[in-house]
Formats: sequence, C-alpha cells, structure tokens
Amino acid sequence: MRPLPEFFVGAGHPPPRFAGLSPIAQSGPTVFIVASDASTAEALRTIIWDMGWRAKEVSSAKDLLSEPEVTVPSCLVLDVSSSRPGDVDIENYLAAQRAETPVVCVTGTADVLATVRFMKAGAIDVLPKPVRSDLLTSAVQEALAQSQARMREIVVSRTIRESYASLSPRERDVMGLIVCGLLNKQVGGELGISEITVKAHRGRVMRKMKARSFVELLKMADTLNITPRRAAN
Repeated sequence: MRPLPEFFVGAGHPPPRFAGLSPIAQSGPTVFIVASDASTAEALRTIIWDMGWRAKEVSSAKDLLSEPEVTVPSCLVLDVSSSRPGDVDIENYLAAQRAETPVVCVTGTADVLATVRFMKAGAIDVLPKPVRSDLLTSAVQEALAQSQARMREIVVSRTIRESYASLSPRERDVMGLIVCGLLNKQVGGELGISEITVKAHRGRVMRKMKARSFVELLKMADTLNITPRRAAN
C-alpha cells in the first residue's frame, strides 16, 4: 500500500488544512459508523478514537446522505452483517452522491459472494467480525486518503467552474474554439471578428481561467466538458 499522509498515523498529530477548503475542524478526520448492534458499535468507536479520529454514529448508510457536508476527510464504516439484497444499491447511491466519503464494510459472515458484491459496489475493504484493529485502521487510513484526494478534486473543479462563469459570452465562444485546435485566424473567421480581437479575448480567457499554459487550459476545458459552438455575429 502506498505511504499514507502523516496526519493519519495517530492522535498526536494536529489536524491538517487543505488549500481551498474551509478551515478543518479541530476534531480532525470523521469516521461515520453504521453498526448492527451496540457491541460492534462500541468496538469500532474504540479503535477509531485510539487513532485520534472523530467517530459519529448514523442509523443507516442512506441517512448519511442527509448529514451536513463535512470539511474534513471522512469515510463510512458500514456493518453489513444484517444487510438486505437492496443494501448494495444504497452503497452505489452513496458513492454517486457522496463520493468524498468512501465505505469500509464489516461483516459477521464469511460469505465470499457477499464480499465480492460489496467490493464491486465500491467498498474499500470488507472485514470479518470481530474486527481486528490493525485491519480496520489500515482500511480506514486508505479510505481517508481517498477522501482527501476526492475533496481536492472537488475544490479544483469548483474553482474552474467559478472561473469559467466569470467569462463573457464572447470569451466563452473563443475558448470553446481554441481548445478544439483552431488558430486565431480561424477563430476570427468563425466568429466574424479580427485576429487581433481574438488574441485580446484569448489573453483575457487565460487570465480569468488562471491558466498558466495552453495545455492547462485544455485540461480545464476537459473538466468543463466544453464543446465548440458558433456564436451569433
């Protein structure tokens, strides 16, 4: 497994701060727990607290979707011992709606088919009960590392979309054409404006999008799913 961020090692490390995110709560990473019984919940809480993470119980995976958005890395430890056939759909829904909160499953049965089912649904790992602290710690560390990466991706995407929203309609037209490989002269012909005017718009697009190079602008366009459009003259 790849090296993990230092702050995941234990309780002695202060919570991190991520560029572009809201200030991290002093409680640090949050681990949500859905347990089938009180003893399992207590065992999971103890392991999580020992690692210096915040533990928060929720009644079901579906109920997690109504929880306020967290500004720290997070994951869900989901006890699937008493799961129903439809529960795998809940995990798919959770992954789609709250991708920044990966899932670690624990189960009281050694059902290989069930394990494969949950892994295919996107679970980081499926651990047997009683849960070994080292295995849970490793799985949660991996989940929190993925959560951190996904949160960064969300921030980057949001920043790109905000920058794109600041462009004028003509600047969006120019951007949509230049990222498809058209030269300034060709863009001018498409839009009915001079090459000099295209260059001016292009410069403003680069500044407003905070793109340091044309390659970076191409990556931003890919994030935005931009397709060229012919603007009215």
